[in-house]
Amino acid sequence: MQLSVIILNYNVRFFLEQCVLSVQNALETIDGEIIVIDNNSSDDSFAMMKQRFPKVKLIQNNENIGFPKGNNIGVAQAQGEYICILNPDTVVAEDTFVKVLAFAQKQSDLGILGCKLIDGTGNFLPESKRGVPTPFVAFTKITGLYKLFPKSRTFGKYYAAHLNENQTGKVDILVGAFMFMKRDLYLEMGGFDEDCFMYSDDIDLSYRVLKEGKSNFYFHETTVIHYKGESTIKDETYMKRFQEAMNFFYKKHFRVSVLFSLFMKIGIVFFSLAKMFQGKSSRNFGIKMTPKLYLLYSANEKLVDKLRLVLQKKVLFHDLKTEKMVISSSVKSKISTEVILDNEFISFKECIAILESSRNKRFTFKIIPKNANFLIGSNNSNERGEIIEIE
Repeated sequence: MQLSVIILNYNVRFFLEQCVLSVQNALETIDGEIIVIDNNSSDDSFAMMKQRFPKVKLIQNNENIGFPKGNNIGVAQAQGEYICILNPDTVVAEDTFVKVLAFAQKQSDLGILGCKLIDGTGNFLPESKRGVPTPFVAFTKITGLYKLFPKSRTFGKYYAAHLNENQTGKVDILVGAFMFMKRDLYLEMGGFDEDCFMYSDDIDLSYRVLKEGKSNFYFHETTVIHYKGESTIKDETYMKRFQEAMNFFYKKHFRVSVLFSLFMKIGIVFFSLAKMFQGKSSRNFGIKMTPKLYLLYSANEKLVDKLRLVLQKKVLFHDLKTEKMVISSSVKSKISTEVILDNEFISFKECIAILESSRNKRFTFKIIPKNANFLIGSNNSNERGEIIEIE
């Protein structure tokens, strides 16, 4: 078997459904398997998986055992030569794994391979590629120096500024939302360190792979949506675990002075609070606005009346049987507009391309996954996305 895709789920039932659907499509021409591990979700994730995806290997844990242990359990059941650790709040293109496999097979010293990640509005996520957060690099991140000198090799190491988002190349650290590697290497490294509950596990694994003399790569030729805010709500629990995670990484890999340790502790608290404020500020200042106009791209005219009833708003219908897939440029930029993409007629790859090409144009997006009865998307990467059921 070529590839095993490992998806660890915790209470994101609708995002999981869309993710698995996209992965199924992406594995159509590949000898592969999907393994979903559920960390004792309280929603109906497990029941949905059994009903909609009966052929997917499903593992149910009796408690939330964390990101590292959950993924390690999944990889232990994997049969593929390669594995892909994938977040449930992601959407892959139909050719993502074909492209990634082709690139990986050409590398003689492959460590971990990551790809371009975008959020639900099409914006590039800089954590797609990162440098080792040494004390100095962490200092540039916490103090914001990387923002003041975004192209500087010295101050831009945290987000691997030596590469732009459209350049493939070697990087140090990759994000756990999408990590592709050989299964044997993962097992040789002992997988994710289970002493870390979450947040620095991907940094730790990437760094250990580097120390083994392997090369980690950022691969820009395929794009994956990562809704991001679904993974974690930025609350007090987040702050506590983030601090614990960074302390874990530094104690494991670096020797630092007592003075610097104190500075880092203060910095981590500051950074964690800033992360929390990002999420809260979006709610307080209305970043997540209710659209005034909806544009439905589909070939199913019956959907229009259903959406108008559910959304209680005007829905303009673009019939894909007669129209080209072009986002309307006639909509005034001052009008809050949401584009609804019907996956029955628009591939996930096309959905991703539309998000990328329309970023920063005041559009928000929702997808109706094929054979699903809900809209799904996210207008802000700092908080949970939105699901609208249309039954």
